[in-house]
Amino acid sequence: MSSAENGGEFPTARDKIVTLDAMGEIVREAREAGEQVVLCHGVFDLLHMGHVRHLEAARREGTKLCVTLTGDRFVNKGPGRPIFPEGLRAEMLAACQYVDWVAVNHAPTAENVLDTVRPSVYVKGSDYENPEEDITGKIRAEKDAVEKHGGKLVFTKDITFSSSTLINRYLDVYDPPLRDFLDELRQEDAGASIAAYLDKIKDYKILMVGDTIIDEYNYVEGMERSSKEQLVATLFKSREVFAGGIIATANHVADLVREVEVVTVLGEDDTWEDLVRASVKPNVKLTILYRPEAPTTRKTRFIEPTYVRKLFEVYHMDDRPYAADVVERLDSVLAERLPEADVVVVTDFGHGMLTPSTINLLQERSKFLTVNTQTNAGNLGFNFATKYRRADYLCIDHREARFTTADKYSDVAVLVGEKIPALIDCEKLIVTSGFHGCLSYERGGSVQRVPAFTKQVVDTVGAGDALLAVTAPLVAAGCPMHQVGFVGNAAGAIKVGIIGHRSSVDKVALMKFITTLLK
Repeated sequence: MSSAENGGEFPTARDKIVTLDAMGEIVREAREAGEQVVLCHGVFDLLHMGHVRHLEAARREGTKLCVTLTGDRFVNKGPGRPIFPEGLRAEMLAACQYVDWVAVNHAPTAENVLDTVRPSVYVKGSDYENPEEDITGKIRAEKDAVEKHGGKLVFTKDITFSSSTLINRYLDVYDPPLRDFLDELRQEDAGASIAAYLDKIKDYKILMVGDTIIDEYNYVEGMERSSKEQLVATLFKSREVFAGGIIATANHVADLVREVEVVTVLGEDDTWEDLVRASVKPNVKLTILYRPEAPTTRKTRFIEPTYVRKLFEVYHMDDRPYAADVVERLDSVLAERLPEADVVVVTDFGHGMLTPSTINLLQERSKFLTVNTQTNAGNLGFNFATKYRRADYLCIDHREARFTTADKYSDVAVLVGEKIPALIDCEKLIVTSGFHGCLSYERGGSVQRVPAFTKQVVDTVGAGDALLAVTAPLVAAGCPMHQVGFVGNAAGAIKVGIIGHRSSVDKVALMKFITTLLK
């Protein structure tokens, strides 16, 4: 209700809430009138005394105070966040007497806000004062943005609290198993441990071997049933095409390590090479071999766009055994590359690339071998992990674990701790279980259950690949397996919020997710 609607007795907090563009115009007029405009920006998920003191101190830096907050879509602070939706967060801020205007920023950083509002003073909390401790790496960019328009960056120095700490400790936002698991991680200072291992792997060279999959998303809307035949009729709306498979997997780990090299095979027919080359991150090197008279594997999905529901898919592939000359070239390349890699990651989609001779070479020459065999509609019953007699680290999902052990009913923990190690010489193992999280195991130890972090799923495609990519170098570095599972689940939780391969897991988002959960 506005002040006019309530009889003009008093303005409401909602009267202070404007769009970002409107805020930019308001501030321009205020500057022309001689006002000194101050800007604060943040998530403000749980407004507390630290925020109040911060806003009070900010208001003293000028004559008008603007506050912008991160929109719900861009809050990357872990499962269930934000607690309060952007509308309520904006209203709570607007109710503060120090605040003149509030706007929601529908972008991941504040740089666009600074370009639009152009404040005289931009105020941040003292926890951002040391750029080296800013895990987002954004404070330098924000400083440049405010100074570009003649403003300055100021840090408040009053009492501080963490909304995330208050939420984690005092609000019942997590299921009991996850809450207990996080408490155990905090007690062992897992945050510092994980940070140390992430620092350890930053100079690693990763060699990734596997199929390139072209993931095609056709967005269609349902129509009425055909009047003449029993057909499902849909109306085409739009299309996206992504480089998936080993390419997407490589991108997920690229931010964590020095260099990634991908060895893959594309079909000479319908190759999609331009898309593949355009899709990799700068530190991902491609070594591409070609298979004559075959297409690059493409999986075309038809999707209802409102809820990203997959209706059906079509495979375009030739999964017959590769010709001897292609296998020989592949083995020759691998024989040269394997000794140079700190970690070798194999994603075996069961589409013909990884033959017995290539598998033997990988097992014999890799310093540290990570294996992932995937079950899909194109290989059901033909692509078990037992193709590999050994792996330093095996990462598969629970269905693949059941197929591998031919065990339909045992608890997955029995498969992880007993049956799979009896079949495959693997030192370390993770089996993922979707909403149930994952189970980790190290030879000589016990099976550990790591709860899942999110039940809000947009798209599951590639979630297991994200977990695999992020965990492989950590396992090689010696990170405790329950901590590895924690980081892997965080990567998977980030990925299920991404449609297709529009983006990949990056180090900043991963670290923010982890540190927020452990506060």
